[in-house]
Amino acid sequence: MSAPDPPRIGLGWDRHRLEPGRPCVLGGLEIDSPLGPAAHSDGDALLHALTDALLGAAGEPDLGSLFPDSDPAWKDAPSTRFLEEALRRLRARGLEPWSADLVVVCDRPRLAPHRDRLRRALAALLGLPVDRVNLKGKSTEGGPGGDRIEVTAVVLAGPAA
Repeated sequence: MSAPDPPRIGLGWDRHRLEPGRPCVLGGLEIDSPLGPAAHSDGDALLHALTDALLGAAGEPDLGSLFPDSDPAWKDAPSTRFLEEALRRLRARGLEPWSADLVVVCDRPRLAPHRDRLRRALAALLGLPVDRVNLKGKSTEGGPGGDRIEVTAVVLAGPAA
């Protein structure tokens, strides 16, 4: 009998320019904001980074390779579809997400008023207790990059129970 796979770590990163008139979708939720991400899909940078982290832990290709922005099938697609496919691929390898840690950098929208709701939504999407999903918001302090949202995600995955 072979030993189970050791835990794996996946790292994901995404960034989108913010523009007026676009819906602001984060973690699969619409956030009240005058700015939203410019993107081919819904531009959910939180789920894009998380999806890439899951794919990385699974040893799979990245988000852009699986869901290219040159493919009209993904135009305005909800990023929950990308996340679901990443989870399917992870589980096909006998792995489950064990925890996730995410950092969001943006000046607008402010993350603090939405943080708990976003953590609960992410935990539900991942099938994890809320205390296994961490979400931190950072500001550019008015520096360069205040017109975009940037997310880094780290996932720990291990054998399914």
